Amino acid sequence: MPDPLLSLIIAAAIGGALALLFWPESGLFWRWQRARQMTERVLIEDALKYLYEAQIEGRRVSRAALAAALHIPEGQAAALLTKMAERQLLELGPDSLHLTAEGASDALHIMRAHRLWERYLAEETGYSADEWHRRAHQQEHLLSPANLQELASRLNNPLYDPHGDPIPTPDGQVGASQQRPLSELAAGEAGRIVHLEDEPVAVYAQLVAEGLAPGMEVRVLEATPQRIRFWTDGDEHVLAPLLAANVSVLPMAVAQTTPEPASPTERLTALKPGEQAVVAGIAPTCRSVERRRFLDLGILPGTRIEATLVSPSGNPVAYRIRGALIALRHDQANHILITRPEEVAV
Repeated sequence: MPDPLLSLIIAAAIGGALALLFWPESGLFWRWQRARQMTERVLIEDALKYLYEAQIEGRRVSRAALAAALHIPEGQAAALLTKMAERQLLELGPDSLHLTAEGASDALHIMRAHRLWERYLAEETGYSADEWHRRAHQQEHLLSPANLQELASRLNNPLYDPHGDPIPTPDGQVGASQQRPLSELAAGEAGRIVHLEDEPVAVYAQLVAEGLAPGMEVRVLEATPQRIRFWTDGDEHVLAPLLAANVSVLPMAVAQTTPEPASPTERLTALKPGEQAVVAGIAPTCRSVERRRFLDLGILPGTRIEATLVSPSGNPVAYRIRGALIALRHDQANHILITRPEEVAV
């Protein structure tokens, strides 16, 4: 005859295991199901965005190319495309993939979410530029249209993300642009940077390290198959044409720019102890918390500034601004642009 206590223990263990697996909402089975569905939805949304961008650029996408872009096996990509076609998100041709109106609309929602979140990260947080794309890619799948409208209102309805890409409107409109790659400008031509391509990440990191950002005015000094040499923001830069192709500019007449002003701009780090200058502005590469701190300290265009004390290690340096001494590290001072008019030069 079975031991009643043992039977009770076995029944309790089985019941506990079943509860752990199948308890509504929190059971492992249902959590696995939600994770699987979420993964599938993320893949579909990533595919929609990739296909939309390819369609706009006039590129034909194969299943192999899509699989590579999504980092999944080609067989899984084929099954994903079939599912998207069943949901009427795309039309599958013998050798073509074409988004339907519904598919394009969903793709624009994801693009709007991604670019708005990047703008939020740039303006409202302290994350560095090389973090924006990755974090926005994680968040874009979680934002509803209502969330996006609230976020857009908080950011004063921006038209562009921090890389210069247009942010789609709620009704799916995307602004047109006359931008061209920096590599296509001839020597003597000028323009304003409107976009830095953020993929591949390694290329974007090099552009950021070069100190480039949307909003900067550029004038090409030399354009050869080996290098593109150009002036911007008080400095001369040199990029390989392959890198320069990832910088988009809006061409403009040289007369509309100020590539060589009467009082050339420099970085605040160029100021030696005892020297004075006038703040010309804050570099476009300085964003969010750091920019607001500078403004709160009164570092505004036209403000006189003097280098006074250097720490024993050489960093930071104390500057006199509006009668107060403020210590700035070199990486902070490098964001502040100055001019040296004759009346303040020492």
